[in-house]
Amino acid sequence: MSVAYEPLSPRFRDDPYPIYRRLRDEAPVHFAPEARMFCVSRHADVGFVLKRADLFSSAAMTTVLSGADFGQMGPRYVLGLLRFLIKTRINPLQVRKRKALISVDGARHETLRGIVNRGFTPSRIAGWEPRARAIVGTQVRKLGRGKPFDVIEDLAIPLPVTIIAEMLGVDAGRRADFKRWSNALVSFMSGAARTGAVDDGPMQDVGELFAFLRQTVRERRRHPGDDLVSVLVDPARDGVLDELDMVQFVVLLLVAGNETTTNLIGNAAVALLEHRDVLERVAREPERVPALVEEALRFDSPIQMVFRTVSEDTELAGTRIPRGAVVAALLGSANRDERAFAEPDRFDVARDTRGHLAFGFGPHFCLGAALARLEARVALEALVPELVHCKRVGERNARIDSFLVRGRAHLDIVEESDV
Repeated sequence: MSVAYEPLSPRFRDDPYPIYRRLRDEAPVHFAPEARMFCVSRHADVGFVLKRADLFSSAAMTTVLSGADFGQMGPRYVLGLLRFLIKTRINPLQVRKRKALISVDGARHETLRGIVNRGFTPSRIAGWEPRARAIVGTQVRKLGRGKPFDVIEDLAIPLPVTIIAEMLGVDAGRRADFKRWSNALVSFMSGAARTGAVDDGPMQDVGELFAFLRQTVRERRRHPGDDLVSVLVDPARDGVLDELDMVQFVVLLLVAGNETTTNLIGNAAVALLEHRDVLERVAREPERVPALVEEALRFDSPIQMVFRTVSEDTELAGTRIPRGAVVAALLGSANRDERAFAEPDRFDVARDTRGHLAFGFGPHFCLGAALARLEARVALEALVPELVHCKRVGERNARIDSFLVRGRAHLDIVEESDV
């Protein structure tokens, strides 16, 4: 009996890991007919796909994540799309021609990556640790006041949203907008809004974000400061991003930087609450928090898959993949592959996690990985001692609606004395 798996379907989102195991054992390169793509599930094969940009182009990141199904769109949604294009003054043909960092390869990718790396040097990232600790300290103090503490809303969201907003030099009053825009992007690219299954609200939120960013870029070109936008667009510097490149980069930053960190923290907290022995060990041995971060990334990866376009006829794990086909590289499956990690379904902060693919691999390795690790480490250092005395309450299966991003919409906890 063949494995029935569709990577874009919500069917397996609550717990994809059993079907991932079946794929690795029975169909390591599986063709999903509804999505019309090949799903690669073993660690070695996923690593090969990510490393070989000459054979597997990242162009599919644009075609898949912007691939609305026009056949399912109602008149209201189509009108919303037109309003979006008018509001943002975006020429779809220009966007198609000028692809974002995440979906280009070769010399163009190297050029863009070289420019944006200015904002993510080790010294710049390290410089954010005191601010991260201040944010976490303020948020964690809300725990234990006799009412539920939502790890997601009260900690995992405010930390990366505030850091990213401050990196971009955005006024504090717009930080709630940044989270709303981030949610809209996830829904628009990989959730219900992608197919027109909901109203056009997320699309209009994305349009609002684009308009805001274009105005911000123009202001920083005229009056540059020391924020990330200025660093990347100041015309006095050699090699800067133009307006469209900068807007596309911030969109990437909101999803890859904001959502990844939020769900890394949330997924780590869930794993600890479901493995009390591990939680108590990390509480006794706080020096294990960095290892906890890496194991959480491996065990329940916040980004479950990335997409590639095959540049020439290729054979992988005995399966021929034709030129032009789309490949879904299943990061979540690769990180649970028993061929790479012993007892992969066991949550173990003492294991060697080297080689996990949660941040990708090769030329498109996640630009913000160091920042995400820093934020998660700081958050968990403060949260772990509190979690020891807490229990989960409320809805346990409220997940983000996304085939790309894996995480909880809410994670309510209370001190056991308050239960």
